[in-house]
Amino acid sequence: MKRMFGAVLATVALTSTASAQDCGEAQTPCQTETGSYHILLPDTDAPRGAVLFLHGGGGRGAGLLNTNIARQSLERGFVFVAPNGEHPDARFPNNWAVRAKNFGHEKDDIAFLNDVMDEVSSRHGVARDKMLLSGFSRGGSMVWDVACFAPASARAYAPAAGAFWDDLPEACEGPVDLFHTHGWDDRTVPLEGRPLFGASVFQGDVWESLRILRAANGCENRQPSRSAVEGDRWFRHWEDCAAGRIDLMLHPGGHGSPPGWAPAVLDWFEARLEEDAL
Repeated sequence: MKRMFGAVLATVALTSTASAQDCGEAQTPCQTETGSYHILLPDTDAPRGAVLFLHGGGGRGAGLLNTNIARQSLERGFVFVAPNGEHPDARFPNNWAVRAKNFGHEKDDIAFLNDVMDEVSSRHGVARDKMLLSGFSRGGSMVWDVACFAPASARAYAPAAGAFWDDLPEACEGPVDLFHTHGWDDRTVPLEGRPLFGASVFQGDVWESLRILRAANGCENRQPSRSAVEGDRWFRHWEDCAAGRIDLMLHPGGHGSPPGWAPAVLDWFEARLEEDAL
């Protein structure tokens, strides 16, 4: 799960756009009672919002500070936050406490991420309804869990290459806006899921994950309200639901996100904020 995003997460220079602060850089993470996170501030006294990005299994938040999603977030006036999934007693310590059968963790990461968002709100004046929670692979699965079980945590959600794990939830708490990205040829987290560790745990089915979320959003129709093909990307949009919306982008690659993923997701998030301002 360390193959993060190919060209989308290409290394970039951030020193000209990030503001000075007392913690949050690579060697000095900010600490909460439940964990740590890294943060970069845009060159403005009034951030437009915040983008929180969750690393994949085995990763660290510090590894996301020099990436395209970080750079573009700062350029657009968003605070960029990279929390650390930390479970030192678990089989995989740099990971997220994704809800899964037979896969226990000692810490509640939904509570931890809400602690981080509370700190970002209080320290930097960013309201919860101006925050996007995104993540890759295992981090993407964590995004699904937060969207399902604590939907009011952030304004919108953008997981990539990760969905629910089995046992799938019977239902989600409420409607959300969610943009999911997945590779058609992903063999690490296949669209249909797969068994791991001698079939003791199972990655969940993305199609079933979408069905559960459609029910939470009150989408009466199984089929999307709109589909589109743009180059080598396939889109399906559920926009006619009782509340919230679901957008799906498929690409022909494997376990990663395609070139242009970061601006596409940030454009989508900005559109949600513009809708709120109407």
